[in-house]
Amino acid sequence: MNTSHNSHSIPVLIAGAGACGLTAALAAHNSGAEVLVLERDSTPFGSTGMSYGAICAAGTRLQRDAGIDDSAEHLAEDIMTVTGGQTSESLARLIATNAGTAVDWLIDDLGFDLTMEANWTGFGHRQPRLHATPGRSGEQLMGMLLQACESAGITILTQARVTELLPASENSIRAVQIERPDGAIETVNCDALILATCGFGANAKWVSQHIPELANARYFGHEGNDGACIELACNLGASVADMGAYQSLGSLADPHSLVIPHTLMISGGVQINNNGVRFENELHDISGQALTILDQPDGICWIVYDEQRHQNALASFNDYQSATALGAPLTAASWPELAALMKVEADEFTRTMDEVANLCSTSHADHFGRTFSPSDALSPPYYTIRVTGALFHTQGGLIVDNDARVVQNNGTSFTNLFAGGGAARSVSGPGGWGYLPGMGLCTAVTLGYLAGKNAAAAVG
Repeated sequence: MNTSHNSHSIPVLIAGAGACGLTAALAAHNSGAEVLVLERDSTPFGSTGMSYGAICAAGTRLQRDAGIDDSAEHLAEDIMTVTGGQTSESLARLIATNAGTAVDWLIDDLGFDLTMEANWTGFGHRQPRLHATPGRSGEQLMGMLLQACESAGITILTQARVTELLPASENSIRAVQIERPDGAIETVNCDALILATCGFGANAKWVSQHIPELANARYFGHEGNDGACIELACNLGASVADMGAYQSLGSLADPHSLVIPHTLMISGGVQINNNGVRFENELHDISGQALTILDQPDGICWIVYDEQRHQNALASFNDYQSATALGAPLTAASWPELAALMKVEADEFTRTMDEVANLCSTSHADHFGRTFSPSDALSPPYYTIRVTGALFHTQGGLIVDNDARVVQNNGTSFTNLFAGGGAARSVSGPGGWGYLPGMGLCTAVTLGYLAGKNAAAAVG
């Protein structure tokens, strides 16, 4: 093995080339700092590339253009409400206050092609807040970020795995060590370091320890999400919180492993288990649905919808287009015929769907608390797709202050160590039930934006 040591130096060093790291790089570069991004994989992709590609933000220009009356204060209130007050209020306000600015900057200053997802509200959001790529694809968002970095002349060093953080003092970092594919160890000196790496969803030991309810669940996330940089920072006295927080998926096509859009249910679709009945309010707790689905017979359920919803999803969602190409959606002209395809009891299923139709016609709430309206009514031909629950990414991690600096166990902040993305604590509370749609990329982009600007100011 080649164990030779080479040394480099850069003012602002960023570990991780996902949404957080690349946003941080662009923000630091635009603030006048020289930047280098380290990426462990051969091609930047990560959790961002596997995501829906939607960033929640309030008070943005796109919202105003769409006539949506929203504000950072309302977003902060919704975060605190959905988490039952069990998240950091200061972090919630920091994220809510700066998310709109960061999204406007991506669109208006950097030219990102993001649009309002006007049909996606609820699940804790009082207003539509998702700003998404045209194909509702994290891969598209990564393409925009990488193109912006290339245009800015920002260097991304791939196949560079961070193996150690080297302190200058108790409160600061002077360098990192990285390992290259041939085993060579290199030292990269820096004036400021931003940890924009992953969470720990692929670390089975940590998931069992911190998220035992999903220890045996399918993991649908990037295999590099092992929590390595969280651990490296903790070794230097960094503090963590909400390690039991996570985003799970209740709509992962089974066995195709493609994310099926919740707009199918927002617009009137329902979930049916193998007994042919509904089992929850489909519009409550987008992340926690994974647990309720895994509790159903065989750990799966069926999303039931119709031709119009099918066509709407085809027009907007890349993953749904792929699922359709693979034959995942099944279709039939009647409920008994659809039940046969689903292999559920036809009479019970038909009775359930007749109840849904009655709720739509009367605009009554069901016993789960979901209210239907006439516009939710389904018409033949009908569609269904089989889904399961899975862990997507973790939401706990390093505690950061209002400058995105990492906080130490003694309560003080490192002077030049910043964090965001999966490495940092988010605002989902202590479990999986407080996740707001789009909050993963919201915190990644917002903390990346703040970390990049503040790191540039620290070295300027």
